[in-house]
Amino acid sequence: MDQASGLRNMVTSDTVLKRRTSMASSRNNTTPRVLAVTSGKGGVGKTNLVGNLAVALKQFGKRVIILDADMGLANIDIIFNMRSDYNISHVINGEKKLEQILVTTKHGVQIIPGGSGFAHLTNLTEGEKLNLLSEFEVLGELADIVLIDTGAGISSNVLYFNSAADECIVIATREPTSITDSYALMKVLSKNYGTKYFKLVVNMVQSEKDAKAVYSTLSTAIERFLGNVVLEYFGFIPMDPVLPKAVVNHSTVLDFDSNAPSSLAIVRLARKIADSPCVSDTDGNIKFFMKRIFDSADKSDYDNNQG
Repeated sequence: MDQASGLRNMVTSDTVLKRRTSMASSRNNTTPRVLAVTSGKGGVGKTNLVGNLAVALKQFGKRVIILDADMGLANIDIIFNMRSDYNISHVINGEKKLEQILVTTKHGVQIIPGGSGFAHLTNLTEGEKLNLLSEFEVLGELADIVLIDTGAGISSNVLYFNSAADECIVIATREPTSITDSYALMKVLSKNYGTKYFKLVVNMVQSEKDAKAVYSTLSTAIERFLGNVVLEYFGFIPMDPVLPKAVVNHSTVLDFDSNAPSSLAIVRLARKIADSPCVSDTDGNIKFFMKRIFDSADKSDYDNNQG
């Protein structure tokens, strides 16, 4: 398939909206929507996007919680210029309640600091798992949207969180390594975890034409090798010199300059999320999201032992 053909067959938000409206109508409106924001490689702006998306979604009236699940570079707090003395490991150990470790930004966005608390999911005792499940149940009353800032790559924990989420947003750039690693991530998730639907956001490009070229490359490979996997073109964020200035100032770009090209693009993405139905057919609550993570970890551990 050539690039032009790939673009003609591009899966857009409007297409998905029509497919999923009936599914959304049957979903419990009180159930938080869980979105994993992920990438095949580091350095593509994933965490920055999570923080800014949360702020934009808050502006649209959504109650947002960020779960910092990036074990290696847990730094969502840097974007908001704040620190926490506690993280999820204190909840796992029973030292703190989940509400006690939540950090609230000036925007009203709440953050669950991950630290290295999720580093060894397969080693958690049944008691620790039950403790976490009961703690996460309260999130159903606190959030409309939960954004998970996953790690990059295809490590076990990255895969667990992506496979358990209602939706998976993949961040890529024009770099060949980013495109290759994004494909590898989606391949593993589809073949090993049954994830068949992804949204693509292309970051740090000069124009939407460049973003759609990245989408075309990935969608062509997916159609050729992965069969019934669906990749939706969700949008792009332009190369913008204002954004790194905001990072240096420990600020979201929406706070630093709300009219910057990157700010406007992020607001458009947030509006799409706010207006679109959830693509998952699950009607479980946030507690069952955590249960799906544990199930994925247990299955992976079992498969490794069998091998």
